[in-house]
Amino acid sequence: MGSLKVTLCAGAALVTALCAPAAYTYAADGGGVSVSPSSPAPGTAVTLRVPDCTEKTAVAVSAAFESDVRLSLAAGDGVLVGSSQVRTSVRAGAYAVQVKCGEQARKGTITVHDERRPSSHASPVAPVDAGGGGTAELAASDAGDGARVDPPGTAHTVTGLVLAGIAAVAVALRSVRSRSRGTD
Repeated sequence: MGSLKVTLCAGAALVTALCAPAAYTYAADGGGVSVSPSSPAPGTAVTLRVPDCTEKTAVAVSAAFESDVRLSLAAGDGVLVGSSQVRTSVRAGAYAVQVKCGEQARKGTITVHDERRPSSHASPVAPVDAGGGGTAELAASDAGDGARVDPPGTAHTVTGLVLAGIAAVAVALRSVRSRSRGTD
């Protein structure tokens, strides 16, 4: 039974060590600002998203944009959304994007790439004509509109850690039961 206590204590310490920095990072950057596409060429239209803002409208500012971007609530999910265009005269490089959301300042980054330099392709250059199989209809209906723009957040991290802890406890209990029966 001693190994079970050690396993549980080690699991709790691991969860605490991994969750505290993730929660601090999320709180420090205020949830962030996502820009899509994140690496546009000069003159490209971009969409900004700011999750979990307490305001119904906000303004995003960046030296890369032609003008300030007015953000407003989208579809009742609590995400502020707005669109702008990257200045045609902007040079390649990383530019800060700032949004004042109530008392919090949200930050993000947009990396403008040089349109004369070749970049990676959005799709395969020479795709294999393999058909679509049974998933072709699903792939066509999910193209772009419902795609996730934001990376997994703190909730996903915590859920994964809880599931890993449950798995560790299950393995420990199974080993204790097999030892008590005399089998190995």
